[in-house]
Amino acid sequence: MRAHQIMSRRVIAIRPEAPIADAIKVMLAHHISGLPVTDSAGKLVGIICESDFLRRAELETEHTRNRLLTVLLGADRIAREFVKEHGRKVEQVMTPDPATIREDTPLEEIADLMERRGLNHVPVMRDDRMVGIITRSDFLSAVARPLTGAPGYSDDDNQIRRSVLAAMARMPWQPIGLNVSVRDGVVTLRGVVKGDNAHRAAIVACENASGVRGVDDRLCLQPTCPDPEDDYGGGDFVSLQAEPSTLDDEPL
Repeated sequence: MRAHQIMSRRVIAIRPEAPIADAIKVMLAHHISGLPVTDSAGKLVGIICESDFLRRAELETEHTRNRLLTVLLGADRIAREFVKEHGRKVEQVMTPDPATIREDTPLEEIADLMERRGLNHVPVMRDDRMVGIITRSDFLSAVARPLTGAPGYSDDDNQIRRSVLAAMARMPWQPIGLNVSVRDGVVTLRGVVKGDNAHRAAIVACENASGVRGVDDRLCLQPTCPDPEDDYGGGDFVSLQAEPSTLDDEPL
């Protein structure tokens, strides 16, 4: 199995100049633990995760160093830690130049990378463009089926899945973090929808795909808050730009 078979395609990204308060609000609202950071041209420049907020002045968890250790570590490292622990913008807190993978990277290599470097999120690239992201929860979903003894995907299921994804492609109501799986003609939908109408539209799109026998609806409703695409502009990737703080893919 390879990256494109389990990755999520519709990924929320945020701009480096955005306030960290906006990043936190988005992660909490969408139940995600990390955000890719892209510049105005859509180039991936970093990633900001829950772990980046473990050491923060607001929590009084910032590093404290005695004089000797400060000398040994050097002024440059101490200054870098200060920026991360007190910074107010995403670019000051994020991890720059994150590890990335290609769409055709084998899952074995991805698992080794994530384990070796302690990563929870790995952006998936096509040349210089981000086309998806893999998280540890994607591995969890992929492992769940074999452990429950479910049979493998059939060619018909693969075709149904491609049809469902095509029906939702570029739709403004497409679920965020969309994950589609099909077993014996039954479509399982996972992701976050922005309202009741978007929820119904996703179900109808599935039901209208040829060969679908049923829909296992596991979509989550986004908490009431401003629509990121309405507030910040959108696209295949919802990119949150600097504003005053107001706030998938082949078969598994």
